[in-house]
Amino acid sequence: MRRLISFPCEAATLVGTLDEGMGTTGLLIVSGGNEPRMGAHRGQALLAARIAGRGIPVFRFDRRGVGDSEGVNRGWESSAPDIAAAARAFAEAAGLERLVGFGNCDAAAALASFGRPAGLDAVILSNPWLSDEPDALPPAAAIRRHYTRKLMSPREWLRAASGGVDFGRLRQGLGKIAAPPAPLDTTAAPLLATIADWEDAATIIIARGDATGVAFRAAARGQDFPIATIDSDSHSYADALDTLERALLERVRAVASGEGTDAG
Repeated sequence: MRRLISFPCEAATLVGTLDEGMGTTGLLIVSGGNEPRMGAHRGQALLAARIAGRGIPVFRFDRRGVGDSEGVNRGWESSAPDIAAAARAFAEAAGLERLVGFGNCDAAAALASFGRPAGLDAVILSNPWLSDEPDALPPAAAIRRHYTRKLMSPREWLRAASGGVDFGRLRQGLGKIAAPPAPLDTTAAPLLATIADWEDAATIIIARGDATGVAFRAAARGQDFPIATIDSDSHSYADALDTLERALLERVRAVASGEGTDAG
């Protein structure tokens, strides 16, 4: 059964959607960017229904100033009260004993930063955002992967021979690849440390071809992060929703049994 729930967050009223399940461990989905709780192409709504159908309660919500919620949207950096309020509302409405958070991109950054004070037992961080690029190009690691795949394709060689390649953009991309790696900026380094602090209570999932995910993997090289990779080029796993569902179910069930939580 699916129902709407309104709940307070400071001076605003937020709106969330509860997909009910019989379990006492629930999945709190946090939306990335300025997306409402349904997600890209209703992906989060579909995912919630499918997971709840397996007996796991799922809650999605709009943070302040997004979708159906009141207030001013100040971005993920100011979403700590929103996540805490949603976690409380979810736990009370569904009678939960444990809470797992799931977020993609900057929602993963928000969960890593604010999930613990919100009372979450574990977090699933998908394609975690670390920082913006200083230019209009994708991260160097993503450019490198992109051109490596193109060089392996005979069709791309024919395209280049027929003048179908933007050589100006190609030079820019190759220049970025050739440049010495920049040190982690003042946003990325603390976020990596914050993720590390979760230890076994954090699970990281990366879409193999997603630029944000590729950049995270490159930045996290040398860190002891177990990373699960899903074979998808879609930032929101539009072509791999079944695989993402299985990964989330496996993790939530492990937390329900007491494995890999913030307490244990």
